[in-house]
Amino acid sequence: MLLFDALSPGPRTVRMYLLEKKLSIPLKNIDVFKGENRQMPYLDCNPAGQVPALKLGDGSCLSETVAIWEYLEEKYPNPSLIGTTPEERAETRQWQRRLELNITENIHNAYHYAEGIERFKTRIPVAPEAAVGLKQVAQDRIRWIDEMIAGSDYIVGTRFTVADIWLYCWLDFGISVNQPYDSSLKHVDAWFTRVEKRPSALNSLHPNWSKVGIRG
Repeated sequence: MLLFDALSPGPRTVRMYLLEKKLSIPLKNIDVFKGENRQMPYLDCNPAGQVPALKLGDGSCLSETVAIWEYLEEKYPNPSLIGTTPEERAETRQWQRRLELNITENIHNAYHYAEGIERFKTRIPVAPEAAVGLKQVAQDRIRWIDEMIAGSDYIVGTRFTVADIWLYCWLDFGISVNQPYDSSLKHVDAWFTRVEKRPSALNSLHPNWSKVGIRG
């Protein structure tokens, strides 16, 4: 297998997942700042032009972070980061989906339309007038999550899962692109600090992140 990697929060979630699983997969960096993800030969692997992507042994490619996690979890089930029973897996997927739809997708698009607009305006449709509203929605939903995780060590109760990896990497990215979460939210802040102390958090940062100032 070969993982097409990049300096971006999505690929970072896969790197953090691999560290937690103690899995070693060769990485090939794709320079998204130069637009290599939108050019050949990368488009041969992933015509959608997004990273990460996982090239399998038969030469086929699998893209989308969640799909890559699911594939690797089936291949290497221990330690479990999704769940060991149908009920646990469903609960983890429920939370990851909530986080993605309500928080991280809004952070992502707000960055595209504001701080990252010069980079993205020639690649995707951008709506700068939407950026402020998207940031407000993301922050409101973070407050919503703060209430819901009260009394829990992690997003899914006592289990550290891909839901924690997903939210942590995106909130850490948000801090670096003018979208910090409200540190007065005591449950989210305690959770963030707890996850930040895991070795995989620091070690999953892209080696070039400090050159561009984006935590991905």
